[in-house]
Amino acid sequence: MFKSIGIFDSGVGGISVLRDAVRLMPHEHFIFYGDNHNAPYGSKTQAEVIALVDRVVEILLRRDIKALVIACNTATAAAVAPLRERLSIPIIGMEPALKPARNLRHGGQILVLATPATLHMEKFRRLMALYGEGAVPVEGRGIVECVERGHVSDGEIAAVLHGLLDEHLKQPTDAIVLGCTHYLFIKEALAAVAPGIPLVDGNLGTVRQLERVLGGLNLLSCQGEGGYELMTSGEPEVYLPLMERLMRLG
Repeated sequence: MFKSIGIFDSGVGGISVLRDAVRLMPHEHFIFYGDNHNAPYGSKTQAEVIALVDRVVEILLRRDIKALVIACNTATAAAVAPLRERLSIPIIGMEPALKPARNLRHGGQILVLATPATLHMEKFRRLMALYGEGAVPVEGRGIVECVERGHVSDGEIAAVLHGLLDEHLKQPTDAIVLGCTHYLFIKEALAAVAPGIPLVDGNLGTVRQLERVLGGLNLLSCQGEGGYELMTSGEPEVYLPLMERLMRLG
């Protein structure tokens, strides 16, 4: 029986994951849910994030999905463990790509740009203990809000990034980890603020892990026409066109 893959995020950031998934698995059908009404998750408590995630997951489960992708670092850190305990479908989460970024370090620092919630959860502390030598966490306050409004390459996002990064960039910097899926849409603005510094994200690794897991369980669709459906908890006339525009970026 043909089943879809559910992908969700606090807002439009997870579209960056959906975009890679559609490219890598063209025969799959995806249902993307952006919880735009409640974005950003990154400024909420862990209990608040878990409650929001549970509501979104129930919506997707009613569509009889065969796998779930949490396209949000904050939601993964807060809720992936309890979800895996109670659900039988494969669940793929995300974490800041600190492990691959450390391979780029040659004496300078690695800036880890992520939401406050992601940076203060236990999951990130464990990641730092394993791969965090030379890493400097940077709270990306204001970035998600800009992306949710569609401001990905204008003066507003540039001002936010300068305020967040200029002081840090006075020190030698070998890479910047994009620890939130929203941040992939501001690569052009980041490159202008931090020219020549590699930007590292975990999107493609997450999608490849999804493909491996589905293949191992004989759930991967290898023929037929794929596609995607977009859903939002926010105003459809605002967010669905923005999602479609972001799907075409990159």
